[in-house]
Amino acid sequence: MNLELRHLKVVVAIAETGSVTKAASMLGLAQPALTAQLQRIERTLGGPLFERDRRGARPTALGELVLARARVLLPAMKGLQDEAARLAGTGTVMDRFRLGGVNSPILGGLVHRLAADHPHAQISTYASWYVDELAQMVLGGRLDYALSGVCGDAVPSAEFGLSWRAVAVDAVFVMLPEGHPLAAGEEVHLDALAEEQWVAAPGDGCFADCFAAACARAGFTPRKMYETDIRGCIDLVEAGEAVALCQATFRPISGLVTRPLAGAPLRWRLLLGWHPETPAARYADRVFSHATAAYTDSLARNPQYLRWLRRNPTFGAQLPTDPGERNGPFLSVSA
Repeated sequence: MNLELRHLKVVVAIAETGSVTKAASMLGLAQPALTAQLQRIERTLGGPLFERDRRGARPTALGELVLARARVLLPAMKGLQDEAARLAGTGTVMDRFRLGGVNSPILGGLVHRLAADHPHAQISTYASWYVDELAQMVLGGRLDYALSGVCGDAVPSAEFGLSWRAVAVDAVFVMLPEGHPLAAGEEVHLDALAEEQWVAAPGDGCFADCFAAACARAGFTPRKMYETDIRGCIDLVEAGEAVALCQATFRPISGLVTRPLAGAPLRWRLLLGWHPETPAARYADRVFSHATAAYTDSLARNPQYLRWLRRNPTFGAQLPTDPGERNGPFLSVSA
């Protein structure tokens, strides 16, 4: 067997987690498969790379040597791939649009509008729950744009050097079963949910902390929190086992209702990001316009939220207030 970069990534993952089991989880592999792969790597290199016992996995002297080389080679190769992707994308015509989304309510509408505007372009999408993963893919040239959300006034990490622009600011609603005692009201006070169990989709950022802080201000600590995908969240709410926070633009589902939280204690900002040194930057204004239009289209499916927006005009699409601002304010641009 020839040693490859993916084998070095395995060795580094085991060393960083201190466990073959944890490394397998991090790499998305089954533990027996990773163990077998480690054994093949060790046979290729001529000896054991880790001492393994009930306390975990610790590098041997040979393992330390391999790790030292891997920690030089892997970043160097990553840098080469990033630079090559940048160089390959220096053309002047966008013949493809690669979009990444974090639970975005407008991805379908944006794809539809881009396809109509650029009928010969190839359009692809990538789903992730993690803003940093999407930002890293944009930086590495694997995505052109990232659609993501952040809580309140937070901004994505500046380390990736992306430009971000706010498409919309939405209130966070609560999703309830249709027969829930609070479903009949126009809005729900957060403290009225103190005895509920909660369910949420995975993700990063500060939303969990902001939610806990909002509950603390309302005088309670949230009870048990389930974590699952969107379908699982809906199933648990339908079953009456939990309530969920959701985006205000969430499309209504039979048997469920969404209600605004009184006083809008939680906000969610929908952002479009791109790297300023790629061809995607030249089309960012156009893509942003399509994103804003797709957001406006999504409101038509939710008359309740439209009525709420009329009473709360600071929320919704972030249209320019300055005539010199073409398509809304930049949140952050980091070189």
